[in-house]
Amino acid sequence: MSVFKLLAVLALSAVSLAGNAQGWPDKVVKFVSPYPPGGSVDPLARLLAAKLSDSLKQQFIVENRVGASGIIGTDFVAKSAPDGYTFVFIFDTHAVHQALNPKLPFDPIKDFAPVMIVGTAPMAFSTGAQKPYRSFQDVMAAAKAKPDTITAGNVGNGSLGHLATILVAQATGTKLVPVPYKGGGPLHTDALGGQVDLAVASVAAQAGHVRSGKLRALAQTGEKRSPLIPDVPTLAEAGVKGIEPAYAFWGILAPAGTPQPIIDKLHAEIVKAAQLPDVRKTLSETLGMDVQTLSPADTLKFLQAQIGRWGKVVKDNNIKGE
Repeated sequence: MSVFKLLAVLALSAVSLAGNAQGWPDKVVKFVSPYPPGGSVDPLARLLAAKLSDSLKQQFIVENRVGASGIIGTDFVAKSAPDGYTFVFIFDTHAVHQALNPKLPFDPIKDFAPVMIVGTAPMAFSTGAQKPYRSFQDVMAAAKAKPDTITAGNVGNGSLGHLATILVAQATGTKLVPVPYKGGGPLHTDALGGQVDLAVASVAAQAGHVRSGKLRALAQTGEKRSPLIPDVPTLAEAGVKGIEPAYAFWGILAPAGTPQPIIDKLHAEIVKAAQLPDVRKTLSETLGMDVQTLSPADTLKFLQAQIGRWGKVVKDNNIKGE
């Protein structure tokens, strides 16, 4: 093929892709939520589906494909047609899937086209109101006085709450006992009842309990304090040094090979939706996110960094998937 013919083919391909994006969507778009209702991923997907249905005059539906800590639904999207009609909403567990599961049926980077990181939130170390701990220093003192007795619940083995607990124990020379739960609901039931000393989960999941006085937040893992619980110090402020800020995150991915013009159009529409006062209020106040709306390129960089960081913690501490 001559150079001129090659250029002509490329030009026609570019025009075709642009045309596809201009006409997209011309049928129902599916948002896959790989987590059950009741968490934070499902309401995020439903909120954006409703707003995009309005703005793009086409139906966006949410389909729950749950199981295996999000792997089942995510794998479904990885293997879906890259035509711009199937997307997956991910949580921070996406950063540890590969490290925890050597036989993971998809590559968390190569099998997807990044659309957006919608938001992030620090995690909080909280304790039941009936517990004696008034500060994070109280917990550390108790852990040093009686090693292997202070329990720290998390939303699952290998979750970022679990890994953050390990980093804190290493940084402070203490021995905390991680306790995995199958989600935030069971974790907070036991934390509220005093069956576990600490609950380690996103500020988004804990803020309501903290504001009600049923949980006492002692420290948070962000670089700065969360506006949801502004009176709660960061780990650095609580005297824990040498740990990088750690954040839960929520994002959207498409199957690898999805045309970039479609991804860019979806990204632009979500950015517009996130600027609506009611959406921003729901994201920040109800779901507890710091709204980010990262570009596709920045989303890729973010995910690569998160997978590298947390995958190393998993491997260095020989943590296995459940």
